[in-house]
Amino acid sequence: MSIPTETVPVPARVAALAGGAAVTPVWRNGLGGLTFATDDGRHIKLGPRNLETSTAAEAERLAWAGGRTPVPRVLAVGADEDEEWLVTASLPGRSAVSPEWIADPAVAVRAVGAGLRALHDALPVADCPFDWGVGVRLTNAAARGIRVPDALRTPPPVDVRVVCHGDACCPNTLLDEAGRVTGHVDLGALGVADRWADIAVAAMSTEWNYGPGWEDALIAAYGLEPDRERLAYYRALWNAT
Repeated sequence: MSIPTETVPVPARVAALAGGAAVTPVWRNGLGGLTFATDDGRHIKLGPRNLETSTAAEAERLAWAGGRTPVPRVLAVGADEDEEWLVTASLPGRSAVSPEWIADPAVAVRAVGAGLRALHDALPVADCPFDWGVGVRLTNAAARGIRVPDALRTPPPVDVRVVCHGDACCPNTLLDEAGRVTGHVDLGALGVADRWADIAVAAMSTEWNYGPGWEDALIAAYGLEPDRERLAYYRALWNAT
């Protein structure tokens, strides 16, 4: 997963959805998907049909979360036999792994941790119709033919149930020029789970994006001391599924 630095051909579907607007590639994910920004204030996500999440599922979650926390507003969503797409209104800010934040990890990491806490605090568990608990994740993994180790089938007791982002890696937090959080993106797996399911992934992703030594800083910015047992479990579950 990365911000493209090479020339990226514009897929026909993206060109059609752009409707004459100029497009710039802004993200490539690990499943072959691409996201483009248009010069008229939209983002277009296009990718292959995905058995784990879908643009339709993401559109539902964005519609639910909108108004409660800053997330993109859905403009269009669709799919055919081979690919799926989502068009949203752009949020202000840039990814926390944009070059300026890679160069200033102390600010970026604190912002991602504080932003994740703000997301969890803003979204009401009682009203959330989506589940991202361990049972659902194991069921989804089995449907995709993934054999999860037996040791991961019994999670630690739940600490605090929150509405999790579902992919709380650092790139999915947007920051303004002052390093303040402006919103979150890529919420196709949003759902209720233990808060450590998100915290573990966010902390783990600091090493991928900024290098070693930033995990505990993110957790401190969230407002907690590291829970090593839950961190280890949810990192292993993420990697296994």
